[in-house]
Amino acid sequence: MRLGVRLLLLTCVAAATGQAFLGQAATIQSNLPEARAFFGPSASLPRSTPEAQGVHSAGILKFIEAADKTVDSIHSLMVVRHGKVIADAWWAPEAAEKPHILWSLTKSFTGTAVGLAIDEGKLSLDDRLVDIFPNDVPEDPSEHLEAMRVIDLLRMTAGHQEEMDMYELAQAPDLVKSFMSHPVPHKPGTHFRYNTPGSCVLAAIVQEVSGETVLDYLMPRLFAPLGIERPGWDSNSEGINFGGFGLYLKTEDLAKFGQLYLQRGMWHGEQIVPASWVDMATRKQTSNGSDPKSHWEQGYGFQFWMDLDGSYRGDGMYGQFCIILPKLDAVVVITSKTKDMRSEIELVWGELLPAFADGALEEAPFVLAKLRAKTSMLEAKK
Repeated sequence: MRLGVRLLLLTCVAAATGQAFLGQAATIQSNLPEARAFFGPSASLPRSTPEAQGVHSAGILKFIEAADKTVDSIHSLMVVRHGKVIADAWWAPEAAEKPHILWSLTKSFTGTAVGLAIDEGKLSLDDRLVDIFPNDVPEDPSEHLEAMRVIDLLRMTAGHQEEMDMYELAQAPDLVKSFMSHPVPHKPGTHFRYNTPGSCVLAAIVQEVSGETVLDYLMPRLFAPLGIERPGWDSNSEGINFGGFGLYLKTEDLAKFGQLYLQRGMWHGEQIVPASWVDMATRKQTSNGSDPKSHWEQGYGFQFWMDLDGSYRGDGMYGQFCIILPKLDAVVVITSKTKDMRSEIELVWGELLPAFADGALEEAPFVLAKLRAKTSMLEAKK
């Protein structure tokens, strides 16, 4: 069937029904009997039309058209409002069932593992690095290294002036020892310095206190309850998952993670992540600038960036975003491969968020049909 005829039929059917796009519900099975999991008939998030959740389909379409035109190479989009997916799109060859590398968005999952370990009494925010890894402490440790705590790694205030080279760290035969050998000119807790190696050490800490890799530790505590199949997560030669990068998840997996945080750690009536941890992790723990309009200068939490309008996000290199918007009761997930993350996130605020209204809207079946038609033929730029 010719593309034009196919799209015409799609438009007519959608306009006639006005029903939500349901997509393909993934059936997730778990072989982890110890998982504190709730599995309904489907592990997928529920679907709805945008208008039923107070969002204009025209605004979503406008955002997708703008992103398709201006973003270097956007790969996927998912918008959740009031707990329901109201829009999703994949730019071929990306697809709903294809995991995507998260880069530094991995940090938010590592931070979650730290929070769970603290809740289980395996760790505390004030535990010092030199006490957790006494065998890796340099012969003559500096006063600042001796003062470095778990909380300093979480909020990117470890005390470093320069970040260790990420690729050098990845090849280091002893991750923690290499990290501790790096100069610490600032008193921990006083100087913000984005620090991917510090997040990698957080993963090493979780492994040290739990006896499991971060991936194994999170499987029954986070991934299985959310209906997320065992993901890929790169590790070093010591078998330590890279806490600052290297996790691969599907777009909807990220949306579930964002929705979990939006619900303050509650999932199907069960407290998966302590609400107190969510509150601490997602509020400003340290200052990182003073520009009131910059998405990167609203403060930093525990492995989360604070953002405009009371929102916060996990993000990763090349435009991986999981944006949580409490005031709108919404989550926006984007994966991409762009060199201009700033323009990408500004497009969310400039084109997508204005489409949100306070209450349910009158259905717009013809606009929704155009949106579906558009999302059915997207292709990623080379």
